[in-house]
Amino acid sequence: MVYTVWTALWVTWNVFIICFYLEVGGLSKDTDLMTFNISVHRSWWREHGPGCVRRVLPPSAHGMMNDYTYVSVTGCIVDFQYLEVIHSAIQILLSVSVTFVSLSDQDSSLLAFYISTFSPCLPGR
Repeated sequence: MVYTVWTALWVTWNVFIICFYLEVGGLSKDTDLMTFNISVHRSWWREHGPGCVRRVLPPSAHGMMNDYTYVSVTGCIVDFQYLEVIHSAIQILLSVSVTFVSLSDQDSSLLAFYISTFSPCLPGR
């Protein structure tokens, strides 16, 4: 039961991520929505996607050493937002399939319990 609730929350979060990066329903990946305007949000896939070459440029102003704006990324095979969508879709498929497998295992064990418990009551026994 707890795992099913967690899976529902996990699927909901991943659907939100998909909508966020595909900019569905007025969402925009260029906003600070993911960080609540507290920090700079950068997708891990933006700099580490397949074929991406990451180059650190010197900061343009003193005191901006912790800012990610001076990282240059070139040569990516797939844009980072599509990698985020694929990653979230895989998370959804895995969590839903594991939930269905665990529920079917629980149902079969529950069925075995009922059969063993009530088999003396079945006709012909």
